[in-house]
Amino acid sequence: MDRLLLMHSFVTVAQVGSFSGAAKKLGSSGSLVSRHVAELERQVGVRLVNRTARSVSLTEPGRRYAEFAARILDEIEAEDAGIAQLHDRAEGTLSVICPKWIGSLDLGDAIAAFSAAHPKIQIRFELGGMSDRTYDFLDSGFDIAFHTRDLRDSSVRLKKISSLPFVLCASEEYIEQHGSLTHPNDLAAHDCLVHLNDPVWRIGHGHASTLHKIRNIAFSSNSYIALQKAAVHGRGIALLPQRPAYDDLVSGALQVLLPELAVPDRPLYAIYGPGRDTPRKVSVFLDFLAGWFARNPIPGIRP
Repeated sequence: MDRLLLMHSFVTVAQVGSFSGAAKKLGSSGSLVSRHVAELERQVGVRLVNRTARSVSLTEPGRRYAEFAARILDEIEAEDAGIAQLHDRAEGTLSVICPKWIGSLDLGDAIAAFSAAHPKIQIRFELGGMSDRTYDFLDSGFDIAFHTRDLRDSSVRLKKISSLPFVLCASEEYIEQHGSLTHPNDLAAHDCLVHLNDPVWRIGHGHASTLHKIRNIAFSSNSYIALQKAAVHGRGIALLPQRPAYDDLVSGALQVLLPELAVPDRPLYAIYGPGRDTPRKVSVFLDFLAGWFARNPIPGIRP
């Protein structure tokens, strides 16, 4: 039988002084409370109460155990209340993990802004080291993980934070030397700058979109920033996130290719633990990030 239940019944008997009074306070029966105390005595190994026809008194070990049990139950109640309050407050440690390329771009700026706006939440933000299994972040002690692919996993919950626009581009120097693209199939004849996790490029939208596995890889990296620098230096054609490439696109250091087709946006999803009762710090974080991306849209690029 559950020890805490037995302790609760015993402490109530000690406070009230009778089984019937304790039963009334507990909303139970006198016989059940008596059985609880008897079972507790069996588990402890000593007699805790003296039973008479009219009253119940504590033995010396019973008085000591009643003080101990009351203290334990009070501490449990206080800790439960404290945890419940922490759950409902936007404070404490929030652990976040995401792929390196996302964290070093838009998401890093958004999380930095959140940390400044919510100083009572201590952010632990790690880039990379993510498993292919979507729920592994929970086993690793993280509250939230970010992805840019559609997920179907009932063991986690998902919230779309934003859409990340991408752009197909190259430097004017490269275009002058090698020519521009007139069709996505022309990619096969060009030097391409490829992210290690993105070897297949989708060009166009909807039913008109086509997939292109890049084979002529002139430069590869796990950093879009590195690919952007290589593109600016004329090394080849790159498929880049638009926000970090924006200044180079506006200045003309990079030029948009196939603007009439464009490339699909990537969804930015936050995934977090299951259950209907989301900790306040998690919900505040997700709402802030969605708002940050809404308040900081990426301006359009004129080809």
